[in-house]
Formats: sequence, C-alpha cells, structure tokens
Amino acid sequence: MKIDVLTLFPAMFAGPLDESIVKRARQAGLLDLRIHNLRDYAHDRHRTVDDRPFGGGPGMLLKPEPLFEAVEQLAGESTRVILLSPSGRTFNQAIAAELAQEKDLLLISGHYEGFDERVRQELAHDELSIGDYVLTNGALPVMVVVDAVTRLLPGVLGDDESSQEESFSNGLLEYPQYTRPAEFRGLKVPDVLLSGNHAEIAKWRAEQSRLRTASRRPDLL
Repeated sequence: MKIDVLTLFPAMFAGPLDESIVKRARQAGLLDLRIHNLRDYAHDRHRTVDDRPFGGGPGMLLKPEPLFEAVEQLAGESTRVILLSPSGRTFNQAIAAELAQEKDLLLISGHYEGFDERVRQELAHDELSIGDYVLTNGALPVMVVVDAVTRLLPGVLGDDESSQEESFSNGLLEYPQYTRPAEFRGLKVPDVLLSGNHAEIAKWRAEQSRLRTASRRPDLL
C-alpha cells in the first residue's frame, strides 16, 4: 500500500512512524509511506497556506490553492483522498479495514480553523475524525489512521489472524486474556483456559467478550 501524508508539520511524524509495526511494514516493502510539507506547494515569498475567513470570525483557514496543487500532483486515479478534521465521520476498526483494501491513500492533516469548503467539495473522497475533541492539528489523527490501517495489511503482523481476534474486529471488545504463571498472588487463571477443550474455550471467550462489551461499551451491542 502507498500512503501519502500532507501536513504542515512533517517533523511530527519522524518518531511514531519510524518504530514498531509501521517501521517493519515499511522495511518489508508492505507500506510505502511518504510525508509531504504543504508549504512546498505555496509559491509566494512567505509560503502562505492560510488566510482569514470571509464573513469574519476567529482563526485562519487553509487556502485552496496549495491544497489543490498538492492533491493534483500527489494523487492518481486510484488514490482515495481523506481529510482529517473534527467534522469527519468517526474513525473506527471497520473504516480501518475498509481503507486497508485501498491501494493508494492521501491523508491531509487539518490545522487552524479547518479547510476552505471548496477543498471538501472538489478534492476529498472522505473526511475522518478520531473522536469528539479538538487537537492542535491533524497530525496525530493521521498517525492513528496510518497505524490502524497498516497493521491490517496482509503480512504486516506475521500472523494475520492476530488482527481478527482483537477488540472491535467483530464489533465487540476483546475477551480477557492470561499468560503464565497459572496462579499469581492468589489470582488464578480460569480453569476453562487450562482445560484444553477448545470448544469450551471459544464459548467462554465469546461470553466474556459480550459481558465486557455490555459493561464498558453498551453502545456497541
């Protein structure tokens, strides 16, 4: 998969996306990730990418000219262009799985008071938010999307079944998990997990997943 990121703060991406699973995916050639500075597409003396909103109001808006030029240069016919902003639909595991089926993504990080509306109208195929709160800019949401999508790409996790048994993969929270020792400070692993009866273990896990979801995230049921 190829992912292009358009941002005003490319240095923010140097650490998180150069470690762990994303790093290994890039090294293995499973992910082609490229970070682009939006100011490179502004051609005035000050590399201006923002201006005041018509009609008044606080803050600044990202201008259409550099964004249109950037998208026209970076996006191909198969590229899905996505804006990251508080106005988007809420990102979740189902959307991550949907995006993992794409060949090319262009993720555009919002900033200031957002985008000139013509960017939404003419350039974007989708708009995503990672939650009902406001961040300084869209860099962190872009990183969240990149990480969530990357780990769903075939071959990235080594065992592709790992991503199928996590929280939200089936719409529910993940069941409790245990490892050795079987008893620690008087706390014992449930007997069913030590039984070797895979049918009973699967039944227990499904029930625990449902109970945990009902307790912590009833909205998912």
